[in-house]
Amino acid sequence: MRHIIVSTWVGMWFLAPLSAGTSNSLMDVRADGEQLVVANPNHGSVTLVDTVRRSKVREISVGGKLEGVTWVGKGPIVVATVYDQDRLAFVDVEAGRVIASLPVADEPYGIVADTEGRRAWVTHDYPGQVSEVDLESRRVVRTIPVGRFIRGIAWSPTDHRLYVTEYFTARLHAVDLTQGKVVDTWSGQPQDNLSRHVVLHPRRPRAYLTHIRSMTDVISARGSIFPHLTVYRLIPATDGAGSAVDRRTSLALDTYNNVYVVTNPWEAAISPDGRRLYSIYAGTDDGNVSTVIDDDYRELERWEEPVRLGRNPRAIRVSPDGQTVYVYNSLDFTVSIHDADMKRQAVVPVCEPPHSPEWWRGKVLFNSAKQPMSNARWVACSSCHPDGGHDGRVWRNPEGLRRTTGLWGIAHTHPLHWSADRDEVQDFEFTIRGRLMSGRGLFDGPIARKRVDQPTELTEKLAGRSKDLDSLAIYCNSFEFTLSPHIPAPGKLSESAQRGRELFFSPQTRCAECHRGPYYTDSSLTQPYRKHDVGTGQDDPTEKMGPLYDTPTLLGVYRLTSYLHHGKAASLRDVLTTFNRGDRHGVTSHLSNGQIEDLVEFLKSLPYEAPPRETPNTVPYRLKAARRGETGSGGVGSSSAPRPAEQPNQEAARR
Repeated sequence: MRHIIVSTWVGMWFLAPLSAGTSNSLMDVRADGEQLVVANPNHGSVTLVDTVRRSKVREISVGGKLEGVTWVGKGPIVVATVYDQDRLAFVDVEAGRVIASLPVADEPYGIVADTEGRRAWVTHDYPGQVSEVDLESRRVVRTIPVGRFIRGIAWSPTDHRLYVTEYFTARLHAVDLTQGKVVDTWSGQPQDNLSRHVVLHPRRPRAYLTHIRSMTDVISARGSIFPHLTVYRLIPATDGAGSAVDRRTSLALDTYNNVYVVTNPWEAAISPDGRRLYSIYAGTDDGNVSTVIDDDYRELERWEEPVRLGRNPRAIRVSPDGQTVYVYNSLDFTVSIHDADMKRQAVVPVCEPPHSPEWWRGKVLFNSAKQPMSNARWVACSSCHPDGGHDGRVWRNPEGLRRTTGLWGIAHTHPLHWSADRDEVQDFEFTIRGRLMSGRGLFDGPIARKRVDQPTELTEKLAGRSKDLDSLAIYCNSFEFTLSPHIPAPGKLSESAQRGRELFFSPQTRCAECHRGPYYTDSSLTQPYRKHDVGTGQDDPTEKMGPLYDTPTLLGVYRLTSYLHHGKAASLRDVLTTFNRGDRHGVTSHLSNGQIEDLVEFLKSLPYEAPPRETPNTVPYRLKAARRGETGSGGVGSSSAPRPAEQPNQEAARR
C-alpha cells in the first residue's frame, strides 16, 4: 500500500510544467528568459535587466524595504512586496513607473505568481499568514493562517498547493489551495533557524530549504552556528499500514564542503531539468553547485569547490533553458551572470548604494563572516541579528541566559545589553575579538581583557578610534520601528488597548515608572545607569551579572518569540502574571483577567505612533534624521561622497 501511495504522488509531480519564478526571491526571470527584475531592498527600487544584452535597462523607484518580486505572466507588470510599508507595488517595468499600490497585512515578504498571471500568493512574516491576490482586479481575495513568522513560499501547480517555511524554525507547511488551509507539516531539529526560502524540484516530490542551525548552549566561533540545507520529501507522513515514513534529510554544509566553511545560507535555485541545485551563502560570499541524486539517502552531491561570488549574495535564479545562472550580490549592487557551471561571464550594476558610504561599509562588516570580523568563518553579526532583527533564540552566554534582542531603536536606548555593560556600539569589538567570532578586529591596538562577571567594555572608549568601528555603529544605529499591526489606524488604539493604556500609566500598576518616555524605557547614558531587580535574576542558576537589568523598550514587543532576559516567559500575559511574583515587575496581582487582557492589548499596540528620531539619549553615530519615506543621509562623518574603494579580499588572494 505504501508503494502505491508514494508512486501516485511522484507520478503527479512528473506532470509539472517547467517554469521560472515559482519560489520567492529578490529576483525573477521572465518566462522567455530575455529579461529579469531585481528588488533592491534598502534602495526601495526595482531594476529591469536585459539578459540578452546583459545590461541594465532602467531602475524604478518604489519606496520602502523590498523583500520579494515576481513577474505577472509574461510581463511587463511585476509585483514587489514592500515589507516595512505593508503593501504590494505593481510596477510597469516598460513604462518605468508604479501603476498601483495594494495595502495588505503586516510584513509582506515572499511572493509567487501562477504562470498565467492571474493569482499571486504572499507570505506575511507577522502575523504568519498567506494572502491570495487576484492580479487582474488587484485585490486580496482571501487570507490563510499558516504558522508563526513565515517567509519562504513556493507554488506547486501539480497538486495545487503552496509550500511555506517558518523563519525561526525551518518548519515547512503545505497549504491546500482548494481547502484554503494547512494540510501537512514537516519539522526539522529544534536548533533549525532562519529559513527564508524554499524551492521545489520540478520532477520529484522534494523541497529544498537553506537555513542555519543555532546551537544555543555553545558560545564558540567553531560550535555555535552551522550552515544547513534540508531536503523534505513531499510524501505522506505514514504508509498504508500507518507506519511513519522518513521525510527529511539534512546536510551540514561545512562538512559538505570538506570543512571549507560557508556561512548564512540564503537561497537556492534548481535547474529546469532538476539535475542541479545552486545555493548561495551571504556571510562568506560563496556558492555551491550540487548534482541532484535520485535516491532517498544522499539527495545531493557537491559538484565542485565553492564558487566565489560578490558581496552578500541574496538571490539566485536559473534561466528557463538552464544555461545561465544569475546572482544578486546585494552589497555590490550588481547581478553577476554565470554559465551553468558557475563561470562568471558578466556583471551588471543595478543601483547605487543607498544612504552613506559609512552606512554601506557598516552593513558589509555586519554581514561578513570573514576577516576582520571572523577567523573561523562560521559566525557573522547577522547570524544572530539578521537585518537588525533577532533570531528568536535564547543563548546560554558566559554571563547567563540571554534572549537575543533586535537592534530597532538602539540609537535612542543606550546603554546596550540586558546588563547595561556596553555604552556604545563600538564595544562590539569585544565580540568580534572574543570567543564567538574570533576575528582580527576593526582597529589595531589592545583592549581590556574581558571579565565575564564585570562590565569590562565600559572601561574602553572605542568611538572615533576606527573608521570601520564607527561605520558599524552607524549601521547598527540605523534601524527604526514600524507601527504595530494591532492598531486600527496610526495614532489610534482599540477600545481594549485604550483601557490597557490607562492601566499602564496608572499609579496603581506603576508600569510607566520604568517603561517611560517615547521609547518606553528609562535607559539613559547618564551615570549611574538605571538597572532594576524585577525578580527574574534567580530564575537562572547560571546567571553571573544579575539580578539588576536594564529596562528594555516595549516598542515592537508584540513581535517577540519569548520574553524577559532569559526568555522563559512564553507570552506577555506570562510576564504580567506567572513571572511577576511579588509584583516586582509592575503591580498586576490585583488586576482581573479582563484587565490583564486589556494591558496585553496595549503592549501589543506599541508603537501606535512614530517615536521621535531625536531624544536627549540619542547617540551621535547614526543616520541623520530624514522625513519618513525618504532615504536617510549619513551619520557622523558621512556625506554624499562616492562609494568607498573596494576592500582587498586577503583570503581570496592567499588562495
